[in-house]
Amino acid sequence: MREIRVDHVSKSFGKAKALDDVSLSFEHGKIHALLGRNGAGKSTLLGLIANRLVPTSGRIFVDDEPAADNARALAKLYCMNDKKMYPENLRVDVLFDEMGRFYESFDAEAAARHAKAFGLDARKKIGALSTGYRSVYQLVVGLSLDVDYLLLDEPVLGLDANHRELFYKLLLDDYLEKQRTVIIATHLIEEVANLVEQVTIVDRGRVLLASSAEELRASGYSVSGRTADVAAYCAGMEVLDVEELGGLSVAYVQGKPDAARLNERLDVAPLNLQKLFVKLTEKED
Repeated sequence: MREIRVDHVSKSFGKAKALDDVSLSFEHGKIHALLGRNGAGKSTLLGLIANRLVPTSGRIFVDDEPAADNARALAKLYCMNDKKMYPENLRVDVLFDEMGRFYESFDAEAAARHAKAFGLDARKKIGALSTGYRSVYQLVVGLSLDVDYLLLDEPVLGLDANHRELFYKLLLDDYLEKQRTVIIATHLIEEVANLVEQVTIVDRGRVLLASSAEELRASGYSVSGRTADVAAYCAGMEVLDVEELGGLSVAYVQGKPDAARLNERLDVAPLNLQKLFVKLTEKED
């Protein structure tokens, strides 16, 4: 089966357990969101999949092949993160040349085109790049590779709003063209909400939730209006959160809207995924 499968994987750093018996899969041909707060275990999981870290226990498979020290399996993926992966004195254009030697599928013309779109000066050394452009050059590499699995760890770290918008556009264009698997590890949930098809939430090294984005959105809703009306509607319901401003309130509710309780003074809208994420992870505190 074409997928990345994580089978009962744990990872400890000394006495600290970063991942605790994690089992999940990332189906091929979909855009996945891997959501979690800082320190939740997202980067560790991607590092394990990419064979940059060794699990304390458990196994990882790429298309049913063990990933550990398996060149054929690992050639199917590219992983970007904020770690110093390449020499600081290496020029970006030289890195692009080297990527062409490591990956037959690397498209140098696409890399030059993407770098220009982002305003990346490929003559600069990696060590001279800002945080944002350190993200950019790795994104350019990933978008210029024709690999089956693209793993992106906090891909918009340091990017301004215009560059984030450009990245999401290029990513969607790339996905529509190549139909590959993309895993985006992020805490910026609302930015990726309309892109992703599957959502996995991790916290403190454990999987809290794994669901399709559609099912997740359908799991709740928001209701807004005058505070008294909202409070009356929500009585006895499972409410994730309530925001109040002046005499108005917005309540985030799990389940389906109760038509019998609604009136013309109340407005109903789809669930805010950020609110769901915050409340799920708060329950672990």
